[in-house]
Amino acid sequence: MQLVINTYGAFIQKNGDCFRVKVEDKVMDISANKISSIIISTAATITTDVIKHALEHNIDIVFLDDFGDPYGRVWHPKLGSTTLIRRKQLEISDKEEGLKLALSWINNKFQNQIDLLKKLRETRPQRSAEITRYMEKLKSIQAKLNTLCGTIDNCRNYLLSIEGEGGRVYFECISALMPEKYKFEGRSRNPAKDQFNALLNYAYGILYSKVEKACIVAGLDPYVGIIHTDHYNKQSFVFDLIENYRIWADTVVINMIAGRKVKDEFFEPSGVGIKLNKDGKAALISELNSFLDEKIRYKGRNVKREYVIQLDCHAIANSLIGAKDEF
Repeated sequence: MQLVINTYGAFIQKNGDCFRVKVEDKVMDISANKISSIIISTAATITTDVIKHALEHNIDIVFLDDFGDPYGRVWHPKLGSTTLIRRKQLEISDKEEGLKLALSWINNKFQNQIDLLKKLRETRPQRSAEITRYMEKLKSIQAKLNTLCGTIDNCRNYLLSIEGEGGRVYFECISALMPEKYKFEGRSRNPAKDQFNALLNYAYGILYSKVEKACIVAGLDPYVGIIHTDHYNKQSFVFDLIENYRIWADTVVINMIAGRKVKDEFFEPSGVGIKLNKDGKAALISELNSFLDEKIRYKGRNVKREYVIQLDCHAIANSLIGAKDEF
């Protein structure tokens, strides 16, 4: 489970083998053996004993900004695996294998979007023809990926343009299916211009932290990207890999809106846009964690959905060094 701290002024200290959390007049002890991550999204106090205890139990401490993006992480200084993995990761971007890997991720993203629209079509028979048209557009755009060959450097811009074109079609369809008050004009990032994007941005931010952790555990370098070029202090590989899992955030947000679990009081102004407040973050984190905690069938095993990220990262790392994928 994740220990999420989103109440201003919370205090966390070590108590035996537990983390003791004090929030206003409430005190709660949680065993370190039950926690996978500590997420702090507000001003809080944490002792050095807590940090040491977390590191000893391979628990990362992640700090999120107002929009859900991780701006800091406390993690033990050991590499997740052999440095050979990182060297091979650097080499692959100049080879055909790098493009193949990138195409597999973007193909997967397109297929996830098409599959989600298919599920939405099943529950909205009156919109079946409209949704089908959007699905066909996405399939047509996805087919353009088959024309790419060579190395990623030769076709990165075209690949990103295909991805962007597909994203515009996909989100246009999602907006059309939303209740009137949740319709939106395309993707807007931080700050979001509407409630849908405020929810989605925060959910993506949480996924970023999970993908980064999975990369570190598997021995992959979060900063060495394939699709996204290297930028100063940008986790390019995380931006690459998360394309496989964005659909989970999309699904949770859509389900929350469809299930009338989103309230107007979940949001507050932020500059020229809006953002989630404490209650909104708590509601979204609860829904997302429940979704990620569900078991699904993956590669012949029943695993929690969140663990799929770790399985994929290990598979990538093993493929880079020619090792057998034990997963």
